[in-house]
Amino acid sequence: MPALACFVDAAAAVPATAVYGGGGPPGFASFASDASLPAPDPFSGVHPATNTTDLKNDDDVVVDDEDMMQWSPSLSAALYRIDGWGQPYFSVNSSGDISIRPYGDGTLPHQEIDLMKVVKKVSDPKSVGGLGLPLPLIVRFPDILKNRLESLQSAFEFAVDSQCYDSHYQGVYPVKCNQDRFVVEDIVRFGSPFRFGLEAGSKPELLLAMSCLCKGHPESLLICNGFKDAEYISLALMARKLAFDTVVVLEQEEELDLVIDLSRRLNILPVIGLRAKLRTRHSGHFGSTSGEKGKFGLTTTQILRVVRKLESVRMLDCLQLLHFHIGSQIPTTDLLTDGVAEAAQIYCELVRLGARMRVIDIGGGLGIDYDGSKSSNSDLSVAYTLEEYAAAVVRAVRIVCDRKGVKHPVICSESGRAIVSHHSILVFEAVSVSSAKAEEPDVSSLGLQYLVEGLTEDAQMDYANLSAAAIRGENDACLLYADQLKQRCVDQFKDGALGMEELAAVDGLYEMVSQALGVDDGRVKTYHVNLSIFTSIPDFWAIGQLFPIVPIHRLDQRPTARGMLSDLTCDSDGKIGKFIGGESSLPLHELEGGRRYYLGMFLGGAYEEALGGLHNLFGGPSVVRVVQSDGPYSFAVTRAVPGPSCGDVLRVMQHEPELMFQSLKHRAEEYVHDEEDNTSLANGLAHSFQNMPYLVVASSCGLTAAAANVGNAAAANGYSFYNAAGAEAAAASAAVDEEQWSYICA
Repeated sequence: MPALACFVDAAAAVPATAVYGGGGPPGFASFASDASLPAPDPFSGVHPATNTTDLKNDDDVVVDDEDMMQWSPSLSAALYRIDGWGQPYFSVNSSGDISIRPYGDGTLPHQEIDLMKVVKKVSDPKSVGGLGLPLPLIVRFPDILKNRLESLQSAFEFAVDSQCYDSHYQGVYPVKCNQDRFVVEDIVRFGSPFRFGLEAGSKPELLLAMSCLCKGHPESLLICNGFKDAEYISLALMARKLAFDTVVVLEQEEELDLVIDLSRRLNILPVIGLRAKLRTRHSGHFGSTSGEKGKFGLTTTQILRVVRKLESVRMLDCLQLLHFHIGSQIPTTDLLTDGVAEAAQIYCELVRLGARMRVIDIGGGLGIDYDGSKSSNSDLSVAYTLEEYAAAVVRAVRIVCDRKGVKHPVICSESGRAIVSHHSILVFEAVSVSSAKAEEPDVSSLGLQYLVEGLTEDAQMDYANLSAAAIRGENDACLLYADQLKQRCVDQFKDGALGMEELAAVDGLYEMVSQALGVDDGRVKTYHVNLSIFTSIPDFWAIGQLFPIVPIHRLDQRPTARGMLSDLTCDSDGKIGKFIGGESSLPLHELEGGRRYYLGMFLGGAYEEALGGLHNLFGGPSVVRVVQSDGPYSFAVTRAVPGPSCGDVLRVMQHEPELMFQSLKHRAEEYVHDEEDNTSLANGLAHSFQNMPYLVVASSCGLTAAAANVGNAAAANGYSFYNAAGAEAAAASAAVDEEQWSYICA
């Protein structure tokens, strides 16, 4: 008799009346306990459907079955593709932790930063020397930001020199990618030696850019993109009067009339650029804003009308820049060359028509390799290096200009994603785990027989057919009858004819059949993470953008489970079930009692913070700024700010937390007459307003302890909020340089 039949058939062997004497339902004990059922194979760290020979890095490190027995950090690097997407900034160290290489390939061994030590320093309570910041956490590495800028500049300088290009490269950072004050200020400071500028796409972004460029190079470009009204254009003209090298880029033909009129009224001569709508486009998701039907830019007909109008008002010499954008994540240099060559042709035509052109702005599009595949057939990767990208751009512009006899223009790019993505890491914590495997109810085979006798005639027939199919070893038939039996029992339950215990027993029977036949072995677990995907990884929810997600520690241990990630929000979309490499689950480690399990999302420094929402009123993460130093752990925390409190996010939605607290305090006085209980309740309410909305894991949140210390005062004096100054003071041990950052060496 097949193993599956040993249990299913047993229910028919003993009459129910002989056991229960016609009484009620039996007690539940040891449902699918038959030792003859085959046990599922233990998980080895790699999904059964995945060919382990496919898991290799650039050095062809293969994760095979023998390697699985002796796990090592290098195998984790291959399994999670860190050697692909992580180069040259991320690796796995000998302790099994993610290691940060802040200077890329130029990082010396003693300069590497252990990310786990950073997280421990930041999240440990202040009583044990930590900063007491709650998770989730964004860790910024400005040294990586500086290295990205220098690498981009170096790539273009090499291309200019090697191809005898007669002008230079001068980039701008599009602040929409990450408008954080300290990110933008770092870029201006790091980019000042090579005249790196900023690009704005709205009025507040323009104000931000103007303010930050006060400390930049005087020749840095300030590019004004986006749709414009009179106020935007007036602000851009004022920037010009303040001696910024400001260029107003026409996105629509109608904007020209405003520029002409306002420049005359303000008596400020503008520098004008125009955005060309190219025919060249790529077919991926990010190419939707390019091509003739793209959202932005002027057609050739509109460009000619702009030229004629400027000529008619004697302002054609104001037209000095041509801008275009093929689309983000340009996959190949062939496509890049095609688009740049088309734009260079338009540039040369504008010179021929009399415009005093000086800059060709190739826009964004410089992609990054999210999955480490170096593929041209994916929105997640690109098939070129920084050096190859720069060489293709310079070559395309030079060839067209030389053929037309036009002076080589300054080459500008707006490579925001490539600049800021690597420097920011989102760290969050798995707080619990649940298995996809149904829980097995405790019901004996005798209890199952009692259940069968209470079923409808059709359901009893399904059970009989299931037993017969199990005896014959007909697996497909077993699944069919088990499914039919389960559905009939569900219908009986909905009609009130079946109790919850009986329904659970049938669910367990179905699960037993499925497992015995290897249909659903329950290997993929759900890891519940202390995070809001809508707030911190909105691009995954909105457009399906995948980012590398990796445990940041225990990488010297073999992962023995696979999991998907589920966030804190009350939303079915608040989960991550797709990962790089085409996987629907992620190799993970089992949670260990009393030990915390940290994951990191990498390459998310562009867009995610600005696009994040407040679904379920979960605010943004805490943020720390970490630089390489000569301390014992090779790093120093130069800025630390906790994420928004519950009161902060309520205020964003027009609530008034102070009044809310007073209302609740008065209600406590009305309904709670014990003075000690009343005070305790008021303290608890004050703490709730002050703390972050995320879960507080035991001993993980120094701010909770801090709030407890001030609770009595908060309740007695009326609710007082946790303010930004207090937040920064929580991390400060000394003030350094003109920004007065808190500076904490580790």
